[in-house]
Amino acid sequence: MSKDTPKRRRILVVDDHPIVRKGLIQLIDHQPDMTVSDEAENAYQALGIISNACPDLALVDITLKGVNGIKLIEDIARKYPQLPVLVVSMHDESLYAERSFRAGAQGYIMKQEDDVTLLAAIRQVLDGGVWVSERMTKSLVLTFANKGDAERSPIDLLTNRELEVFGLIGQGLETREIADILCRSVKTIETHRGRIKRKLNVRNNAQLVQKAVAWTLRETAS
Repeated sequence: MSKDTPKRRRILVVDDHPIVRKGLIQLIDHQPDMTVSDEAENAYQALGIISNACPDLALVDITLKGVNGIKLIEDIARKYPQLPVLVVSMHDESLYAERSFRAGAQGYIMKQEDDVTLLAAIRQVLDGGVWVSERMTKSLVLTFANKGDAERSPIDLLTNRELEVFGLIGQGLETREIADILCRSVKTIETHRGRIKRKLNVRNNAQLVQKAVAWTLRETAS
């Protein structure tokens, strides 16, 4: 590399799907100003890489096996506050963008966006900016503007893990399937389901599923 060639900024990709990681790596490595220096499939690997490799940006998915992406963002913000995080997720931004920003992320973009938009988001966050869609910007502004007046939704009482489980219930998944996806025991998922039912004031599993499906459909359609 000549001294006139700009240094390529180093990006860590954290996603538990190998095909997704490969696609992101191919896209980013074709850019003249950035490169994927490392990849990780879970939070434990990601934190180990960050401590040794010092990347310039972490791309993080929400759904990871074991520790979820929101918790990973919180850990990064606490241990490595200089490292910006851009969430790249299949989950609709209306479900997780606000939680991601509260955890410490600097941007949120959905995997359905085109390559040009994704690269723009990466560069903006690398340059110290914040990335969120125009639709979500308006929603966040209204949320914070009305924070003192609006009654808190019962959904806001759910922890990040409980919300993740609730969303998976809303997708029609059974307890065993959710346990497999999140790398948790069936007993742990049943505990989460019990807490969700109490917080949302539903009496049985049938009502929980009905509420979860209705909420998921409403949020993804908004």
